[in-house]
Amino acid sequence: MLKVFKKILTKSSMILIFPKLIGKSFSALSIYPFIILKNKESKQDLVLINHERIHLQQQKELLWFIFFLWYVVEFLIKLGHYRHPHTAYRNISFEREAYQHEADLDYLQNRRWFGFLRFL
Repeated sequence: MLKVFKKILTKSSMILIFPKLIGKSFSALSIYPFIILKNKESKQDLVLINHERIHLQQQKELLWFIFFLWYVVEFLIKLGHYRHPHTAYRNISFEREAYQHEADLDYLQNRRWFGFLRFL
């Protein structure tokens, strides 16, 4: 397990900890090339780190500006459809991909480019 953890961290971008930057309902945020965590203990959460690494890959593919613009627009569309912020968030294509594959620590090695498109 320690070997897998080291592999994940070495492939990750820089991990920063800023508790006040992250909202109450979130424990992490990715802004290429950084993973921003709410607390130090989150560095040990392989599933969380992998989830954020999936977002980093999505951001690389779309360039971070397009990623965030798409993210906000898709969230607003989903919010209009579902009428509940958490449900809208969980149904954003980027989040659907990341949540579905966060426990698969090898997912990024086998993932096709623009894999989030399957979740639109």
